[in-house]
Amino acid sequence: MMAVSLHYLVPAGILFPSAVLHSQEFAILAAFVAINTVMFASLAVAKILPKVHPTDWLPGRNRRAETRSIHPDGRV
Repeated sequence: MMAVSLHYLVPAGILFPSAVLHSQEFAILAAFVAINTVMFASLAVAKILPKVHPTDWLPGRNRRAETRSIHPDGRV
């Protein structure tokens, strides 16, 4: 019986009155939740992707001047 009475009190499933939904505080809260959701989604995607090492693309101190292989004509 209570569910039937709530059905008449809550039009179209809206739990808050329209004055609350159009208030400045609700807009700030909605913006915070949106930014928080985007940040956590990007962190989740970053955890899935492989780690990027920019030093692998640029020559640096980790390259040898001479080969130490038993094959002298090998790759440095």
